[in-house]
Amino acid sequence: MFVEFNWVGALTDSPILMVLVGCSVITLGFALERLVYFRKRSGNADATLIEALRAVREGQINVAVTHCQNNDHPMGNVAATTLTGYQTAPRESEEIMQVALSQQKLLLERNTGMLGTMAAIAPLIGLLGTVWGIMRAFHAMSAAGAGAPSVVAAGVAEALVTTAAGLVIAVPAVMLYNHFNRRLNIMLTVAENHTRSLCVAMREKDAATSAIAVSQMVESAIKNETTLNETTLNETTEQETATAVAG
Repeated sequence: MFVEFNWVGALTDSPILMVLVGCSVITLGFALERLVYFRKRSGNADATLIEALRAVREGQINVAVTHCQNNDHPMGNVAATTLTGYQTAPRESEEIMQVALSQQKLLLERNTGMLGTMAAIAPLIGLLGTVWGIMRAFHAMSAAGAGAPSVVAAGVAEALVTTAAGLVIAVPAVMLYNHFNRRLNIMLTVAENHTRSLCVAMREKDAATSAIAVSQMVESAIKNETTLNETTLNETTEQETATAVAG
């Protein structure tokens, strides 16, 4: 059926079908672009998290940032930006992370809206083609003055073909749009969770460093006080000894 159908004639006679062909090309182009982009951004976020956590716990923050920057996953950019900002403004780390996540979301969402648009308008364009084909069929009937099947066949065929073409474009577009949105949400969630884990490790490291510093200060104060007490005791003993000798 499809082999015997005059596709060239249908494209020539039906402007609606030509529009649908253009929609199919646009959908295919954006779908391939997004597939390549998401494949490029699918780095190993878990392995990077392990390496970055090890570096943070060892106090090597710059090494942790380097590990994150070498990962193409959104987590890499978000974590690197957050860790860098944490070193200068620890209290603003949450805002820094949210800004970085928003930037990555914009990159991941690019062109996915076009797939959603194609999924929405392709059936409507197909429906317009249906109406157009039926109108052509009735026009042919009125011009011929008869309702023979051969007279209305072209218009009915155009109506059915455009309807089918609209659905053929819309169904894959909807599936791809939902697929990319799901992957986008998963990647951003992983990026946020891993970045928060690194921030927690940073705070624990800072708390441990502060505790060590306080402990050293206390030990130093105790040592100074002990030395002062010993010095005072020695002076008192020397004074008592001198007094006893003078007496």
